[in-house]
Amino acid sequence: MEITVESLETQALTKAQLAELLFERIGLNKREAKDMVDAFFELIVDHLIEGQDVKISGFGNFQIRTKAPRPGRNPRTGEAIPIGARRVVTFHASHKLKDQIQDDLAPLDSEWSDA
Repeated sequence: MEITVESLETQALTKAQLAELLFERIGLNKREAKDMVDAFFELIVDHLIEGQDVKISGFGNFQIRTKAPRPGRNPRTGEAIPIGARRVVTFHASHKLKDQIQDDLAPLDSEWSDA
């Protein structure tokens, strides 16, 4: 799947681009495609807020981790400041995704090894 990026300011795949792909490839109307993308991400967020892991087969796992409070410092002034406890989302790519990314790099590796 090749995705072109219209904007020079970001090289990221956007929700709007995902909706456009659903419109072009599956034939959903634009409104349905946008609603489907929004519902997909809403479902992921809702599960993470509830403290549940989200596992997408062949892609990876999103997990909630609780970080304990810790001492920190203002890098500009050096002043000690407390950093409160917080929840963070972590993502771990599946082996399948990691392998696909490495396979795409293989032709580049062979170019460098010949030199």
